[in-house]
Amino acid sequence: MTADQTSPTTTLTARTPEDVLAVVPVVLGFEPTESMVMLTFGSDPPFHARVDLPDDEGDVAEMTAMLVAPAREHRVPRAFLLVYSERDRLADRALGATARALQRAGIEVIDGLRTDGSRWWPVPSRPSLPADGVPYDLSAHPFAAQAVYDGRVVHASRERLAQSIAADPVLVGRVVPALAALTGDPPPALDEGRWVRELVVRHVASRTVPDDADLARLLRGMLDVRVRDAAWSPLRRDRSREHVELWSDVVRRAPDPLVPAPAALLAFAAWQAGQGALAWCAVDRCVDVDPGYSLAGLVAELLTRAVPPDTWEGEFDWTVGLGR
Repeated sequence: MTADQTSPTTTLTARTPEDVLAVVPVVLGFEPTESMVMLTFGSDPPFHARVDLPDDEGDVAEMTAMLVAPAREHRVPRAFLLVYSERDRLADRALGATARALQRAGIEVIDGLRTDGSRWWPVPSRPSLPADGVPYDLSAHPFAAQAVYDGRVVHASRERLAQSIAADPVLVGRVVPALAALTGDPPPALDEGRWVRELVVRHVASRTVPDDADLARLLRGMLDVRVRDAAWSPLRRDRSREHVELWSDVVRRAPDPLVPAPAALLAFAAWQAGQGALAWCAVDRCVDVDPGYSLAGLVAELLTRAVPPDTWEGEFDWTVGLGR
């Protein structure tokens, strides 16, 4: 499930079905396909969630439970459902089942829409609207223009979003020799952690990225979770977007065996930035290499439960328990 507690710099007020359809890719960060999307209203903070539409109708109940659980936990009073699919019968049934489950949980369902990407239909259907759907085009919608102005990147699909943090073979190829040039044992965790923390703070402040030699040392150092925690320790929510930029670059340049630590830190930073979809993509990159990586599991739990980013207090002392 993708859950976002997104805080856009501009408030987007939806008044029409087309407005709602235009909001979804802005808050998710990508254009959904074969998905059920739930927009929530009235909770503090509100959150928005997306789950894959199942291939089989027998799996609809599981999909529905994934949406209802966090909505109930966060005492959501109202929700709007959208289903993105060309499979009209399955999509309508899935939306109907989700709406009924939300209503049983005491949550008002404002409305429901199904879309195939170019036309929308109300669910349930209404005789006053065309049976073949209402055509729409969001390419010139004001919300899309506002997203560009606010610097919010909207990807064409979740796959394209995932590709934005995929390994870049050319960049990885430059880091491998730098890793090979690291000889001898790593410095003690306390010393290396101090160097790593200072490196992260410096590049986050200047919005730059490490050179290949520094990146190689960073990746080697973070094999020790104590050093990884030093890299994690300066993260604050008000600078989370800068941390996302830094760790996105590191993940793209890291050889696969060294991906778990930076990918987990990217996932955590993305959660703090309200970018749930990116956080899930980073979790996926981590667990593809190390399925048991505990920090990635923590972020996955936070996203599944739609835990608000402001529950994290920020910087912590990573040196506790370390001594020379």
